[in-house]
Amino acid sequence: MAYEPPKQSLAAQIFDVVTLLVLTVGALYVPLYLGLAGAAKIPQPIANPTWEALGQNVTEQQQWAALGITDPAAANDIITARFDYSFSWMAVAVMAVLVIGYFVLVVRLSDKEYREVIEERFGSKK
Repeated sequence: MAYEPPKQSLAAQIFDVVTLLVLTVGALYVPLYLGLAGAAKIPQPIANPTWEALGQNVTEQQQWAALGITDPAAANDIITARFDYSFSWMAVAVMAVLVIGYFVLVVRLSDKEYREVIEERFGSKK
């Protein structure tokens, strides 16, 4: 007697796919919208920049030109951007709560599902 798992309807499969898609896109874009990622660089522009003042050699200037940027002022913000190394204990605490909460959720849901599968396969506990 081979085990046959319960069948999932087409609507439930579509719901699962859409839910996973929304969660994936949310996980990628929510940090950007909250300013927690991607915006960590702060430009420190140089007044009246030249390629030499920006530390760019001839080869690098040619690469900028290949990208369509021939004016050093246009590349000023990109070249002079520096990472912001500020630190927030509140952000660490929020991330810890989220990670621990996710772990607890996964363990609880997995425990419930494993018990259901074992009961379905082997019968209820006597």
